[in-house]
Amino acid sequence: MKRIAIIGAGTWGLAVANVLSSNGHAVTLYTRDDKKAKALKKKRTYDNLPGFILDKKIDVTSDLEDAAKGKDIIVFAVPSVNFRKVVRSVVKIVKGTEYFVTLTKGLEDKTLYTMSEIIEDELRIKGIKSNKVAALSGPTHAEEVALFMPTMCVSASRSKKIAKFIQDTFMNIYFRVYTNNDIKGVEICAAFKNVIAIASGMLTGLGYGDNIKAGLMTRGLAEMVRVGKALGCKKDTFYGLAGVGDMIVTCTSTNSRNYRFGKLIGENCSADKALKKIGMVVEGVNLIPKAMEIRKKYKLDLPVSTALNEIIYNKKDPRRILNLLMLRSKKAE
Repeated sequence: MKRIAIIGAGTWGLAVANVLSSNGHAVTLYTRDDKKAKALKKKRTYDNLPGFILDKKIDVTSDLEDAAKGKDIIVFAVPSVNFRKVVRSVVKIVKGTEYFVTLTKGLEDKTLYTMSEIIEDELRIKGIKSNKVAALSGPTHAEEVALFMPTMCVSASRSKKIAKFIQDTFMNIYFRVYTNNDIKGVEICAAFKNVIAIASGMLTGLGYGDNIKAGLMTRGLAEMVRVGKALGCKKDTFYGLAGVGDMIVTCTSTNSRNYRFGKLIGENCSADKALKKIGMVVEGVNLIPKAMEIRKKYKLDLPVSTALNEIIYNKKDPRRILNLLMLRSKKAE
């Protein structure tokens, strides 16, 4: 049995808390919202996860020190925009012997660090040398994991030993975990597939069919591979669960907030209104400007990301941008 803290009580943090508790681990769930902590303790349910019941063995707290201190594993499930701030607060509490796992998908502003790189950076700042950092990713809608539906994902770390340790910790009869030592590639997949999912939802909102969405996913995958290659990732990672697997589920399911956001854009909703309707962080929206930075820095051809930047940030008409994409210069696949 391991002592585990889940930092963040959104849908994914809640679902993973149950996974780990059902594996016999002692789980503490942290939320900064005291009212939410009290409600979860009392009701053990969450409105955004219909049918979900939080395991009665899981402790819930709004005290970060109480949650993180003395734990064997710290699992981060907070939005990328707040990630460094939360990690810094946790690192001040721990002694450096813990394992750290990120469930968050995105890149940091300015540095373009992945979430695992932020953890490592904050540990270095404190003077802690640790390679006990992993990322858990893949086609993992919280809405399904919360109902114990069969799911597959990837435990990624530069250390095969650490990746396997996290695999052993999380895996059970309904939550199958593979390992991968290309943590950078896994996290780049996790971030960029959200952009492709926004485009897929937008096509649905525009009233287009399956043909163009299949084409989008295929060319979107090529775009992700292009980014991965520039950043030194392994190509095979993008054809696995973290890449094509996660892209398929986010591009086709209404459980995906990125897909739902894109659909609203296609239905002529403004970005601001669409974000308000979703009511949760839409990571793909935050990633688009970073994709533009990567495009410029590495001189990459990123047509899907560029098109979405024009639509969402420059307020261009989606149909017109799609027409321009379809009429780009002829080329081999």
